[in-house]
Amino acid sequence: MPEVSFTTETMRYIALFESLTGAHAKDCLILEGEDSRIVFVVKSGDMGLAIGKNGNNINRVKKQIGRHVEVIEYNEDPKEFIKNLFQPATVKNIVISTKGERTLAIVDVATKDKGLAIGKNGRNINKVKLLAQRHHTVDDVIINNQK
Repeated sequence: MPEVSFTTETMRYIALFESLTGAHAKDCLILEGEDSRIVFVVKSGDMGLAIGKNGNNINRVKKQIGRHVEVIEYNEDPKEFIKNLFQPATVKNIVISTKGERTLAIVDVATKDKGLAIGKNGRNINKVKLLAQRHHTVDDVIINNQK
């Protein structure tokens, strides 16, 4: 796994997230722009803990931070992790291939979910690419249409 480094700001967000939810955060990504949000990658098995009963934990985090918060469950298997990154879009299949020195993930997404997978102005696919690179050295993620 590649090294993931944190800034003072991300470390503060991780400490706050962990103290409010009890879940272990492996990563924190601060996305700026018109849809300013913070993405936490939690240890495999900690998703329920992060969300909490009736969403109480995640709502407390959102209230404290004052921004939209997204939680993604980590997985050692790059295919499963990428599938988690695309939630709630329906992923039919993922093929990971190496071309030269580049590792590509080709993702088949249901046609009805293609817009959701890409996101407004490409924000979701950019998040997927960034986190796949940070955690599994996948250089690019390409979306295929699937009926």
